[in-house]
This record gives sequence, structure tokens and C-alpha cells, in this order.
Amino acid sequence: MKFVLIFGPQAVGKMTVGHELRKITDLKLFHNHMTIELVHPLFDYGTKEGKRLVSLFRQEIFREMAKSDQYGIIFTYLWAFDLKSDWDYIESVCEIFESKGGTVYFVELEAGLDERLERNKTPYRLEQKPTKRNIERSERDLKTTMEKYRLNTLEGEIKRENYMRINNTNLNAAVVAKMIKEKFLL
Repeated sequence: MKFVLIFGPQAVGKMTVGHELRKITDLKLFHNHMTIELVHPLFDYGTKEGKRLVSLFRQEIFREMAKSDQYGIIFTYLWAFDLKSDWDYIESVCEIFESKGGTVYFVELEAGLDERLERNKTPYRLEQKPTKRNIERSERDLKTTMEKYRLNTLEGEIKRENYMRINNTNLNAAVVAKMIKEKFLL
């Protein structure tokens, strides 16, 4: 089992890169908004109920996937590196897969703010993430989150062997997916 974690700031291209990687591998794509959008009609993600349900669905999907005979899964995540709780969460998710003999791969994406603001409005993003369709609110959230949290790593912060960082400001998602596939032999 392969667990590919694609992380980075909002609108950096995590889901789109994951989509492209899915197309050229046998990996399944489980982008973070799949659970957010599932719960949102009932509970906003910002509520304790919404967060609990999103977390519960993700954890159960990870557990079932880790013990399955599937090739692997791609998961996208907005990781706040200055929050211990985010580090603990990622470690717990990795442990689900590693405890079943799986291999974990970390892919960090970074892109400039202007590019991310443009990507925030792309049709594919808005189609897949209804909660992002209020562009004004989405842009405000993107900027606020960036100011409040550190959303990319410091040099040497990730110590895992299977790790790569890609500045994809000027790269399309298919090129980035090919880089990931080749680096990790997926």
C-alpha cells in the first residue's frame, strides 16, 4: 500500500496534481474536500460537529484503505506547520498505513500568492469544491490562513526519506504529477 500525501497552502494545486497523478498511476485520489463537502450541507466545517464528522470519515477511509489490497491512495492536506496538532494528525495518519506495511510519500507544493489567487478561481476547483465558490470569501480565507499559519516547511524540517518539495508556480499539474511518479517510482 502506498500513501501519497500532497500538502501545501490553499489553491497551490494539491487536488489538481493529485488528479493528474491518479491518471498516470493506480493510486486512488482522496482529496481533503471530499469529506468537507460531504458534511457541509449538514454542519459547517468550522463547527465542532463538522470537524468531528470530517475527521471520523477520513480516519475510517484510511483504515479501510490501509488494510485493503488496493495499490494506494493520494490524500491532500493543508498542513499548518506551526501547529503541533497538525503534526500529530499527520503522524497518526501515516501510522495507519505504516502499521499495515504501507509506504508513505510526502509531496510538498509551493507557489506564489498571485498564482494561487488565480488558481482559486479555476473551473475544476470550483466544480470539485462547492464551499469555495464564494470567491470573495475564499480569497479572504486564503490570505487570512496564510497570515495566521506557516503553510510551507522550513529547510530540513521534514526528515522522511520519501519527501520532495516542488515549486509549481510555473508548472502545470501534469508535469508535476510526472515528477512525483518518477521520483517515487509509482
